[in-house]
Amino acid sequence: MANLRNVGDIHEEQVCKCLVQNGYHILERNYRVRQGEIDIIANDNEYLVFVEVKYRKGKMSGDGFDAVDYKKQRQISKVALYYMSSHKISDSQAIRFDVASVSDKGINIIKNAFDFQYMT
Repeated sequence: MANLRNVGDIHEEQVCKCLVQNGYHILERNYRVRQGEIDIIANDNEYLVFVEVKYRKGKMSGDGFDAVDYKKQRQISKVALYYMSSHKISDSQAIRFDVASVSDKGINIIKNAFDFQYMT
């Protein structure tokens, strides 16, 4: 399991560098709470951005975005809500959920990959 974490760290570092090169300001990495984890939290102009990083090796594994299903989106949304509450960030703050898909071909950042998933 440690090897998978190391691989994840390497890809998250690559994504952070790419985000910074594209004007993002990294606020947090691997933000963990009881509800789950968000890989990267950043500012992109007026947006507070929650970034999920997914690595896929080869075409058989599909695109990284495919791994961010409805259940994962709900978990990320819960953690984002907790982050905003605990950091006293206004509900009027513009937020966005991005997915960074990492493969052997490079990094593809999908801005606004999904909307906030309300918990009912």
